[in-house]
Amino acid sequence: MKKPTFKQILRAVNHYVVFFLLAAFVVTCCMTLFVSTLSTTMDITFTEENIADAAKLTFGNVVLLVLLFTVFDLVRRKLTVDRPVKKITAAAEKIMQGDFSVRIAPLKSTMGMEGFNQIIAAVNKMAEELSGTETLRTDFIANVSHELKTPLAVMGNYATMLQQPGLTEAEKEEYAKAISTASRRLARLITNILKLNKLENQQIFPAAEEYDLGEQLCQSLLQFEDAWERKNLNIETDIEDDVRIRSDAELLGLVWSNLISNAVKFTPEGGTIGVSLKVEGDWAAVSVTDTGCGIKPETGMHIFEKFYQGDTSHATQGNGLGLALVKRVVDILNGEIGVESVFGQGSTFTVKIRRN
Repeated sequence: MKKPTFKQILRAVNHYVVFFLLAAFVVTCCMTLFVSTLSTTMDITFTEENIADAAKLTFGNVVLLVLLFTVFDLVRRKLTVDRPVKKITAAAEKIMQGDFSVRIAPLKSTMGMEGFNQIIAAVNKMAEELSGTETLRTDFIANVSHELKTPLAVMGNYATMLQQPGLTEAEKEEYAKAISTASRRLARLITNILKLNKLENQQIFPAAEEYDLGEQLCQSLLQFEDAWERKNLNIETDIEDDVRIRSDAELLGLVWSNLISNAVKFTPEGGTIGVSLKVEGDWAAVSVTDTGCGIKPETGMHIFEKFYQGDTSHATQGNGLGLALVKRVVDILNGEIGVESVFGQGSTFTVKIRRN
């Protein structure tokens, strides 16, 4: 058991003095009133000796009562104030040191503990949020490191092979093409990381303008004409005419490009991609459908997470940031996004954007 410190002793003495002065004042007033009333009512005359004896007895009672109240108050403060404050302070210090796993058990006593329990709930919630943020940060750094390492390793290996003597022109062209592909992938990765960082930190603010959404969808689709022709994909469109919306065209362009790019990437040769635009009340609903590999239910819960790639067979064609960008843009524009998928048959991504 720790010995009381000088400050604690001084605080206890201070409490005692305060209680004593308060009790002495109250008791003196009460006794004066009592004696005065008793003397007047019963016509009793008190001598100095009687008053002195009564004063000594009253003083002793006051000292004893004040001592009892002081001890009671110290115990009460120890249990209802000091102990909870120490628990909360200790937890806060651990959180400041980076331990976000700390949690404080709610106080069971109901006597004056509601306020402390509210503080404890807030501290626990803060620790939980910080823990989640720290996990995301750690995972993000690990994933970025991994994603950067892969194209850099490819570029390094092929650069070394290019330095070998006696290479044919075909081999040189092949190695140079591999380096060029890896460098483009690295550039896309860095660009997407920067975009996602700006979106998540709200450094990009929507610039609303009125424009024809159907025309934008057609332009986005045509950007991938070479890709769908190489795979001999069938393109089906059902786009309503003159659907105008007031939103950020550049940000929405990111959404359509990523969704159509994924549809092309995951649809096998001879498959079908569909793009539709419908007006649903105050909303414009855009659906991008493919007949690709589909999404497993356990994968569907994570597709909007950064760097998550459910189908690793296409990992070299992406970096797992596309759908994270899409989700963030839709959230910023106060829209909605959903996905319906049957594994092995295909997927449909639907984005709803307010028209005004």
